[in-house]
Amino acid sequence: MAKLTLSVDSRVVSGAKQYAKRKGVSVSAMVEAYLAAIAKPDASGTASAPILRSVRGILKHGEIEDYRKHLTAKYR
Repeated sequence: MAKLTLSVDSRVVSGAKQYAKRKGVSVSAMVEAYLAAIAKPDASGTASAPILRSVRGILKHGEIEDYRKHLTAKYR
């Protein structure tokens, strides 16, 4: 098993620990499960975060290029 050091806001860590305790898992197990989920390719052959998979298809007529343009303008 490899060790990983992360820098995370203390409020996020506190919330993660509370959530993990309620669910009966460790924060390490949650992080490992998340990293495994995003590393695994989906049906399209690309990896994506679970939250993105959960909202995929909501915007029926959206084009990826329009979204890229939006992000480019937003973060200039």
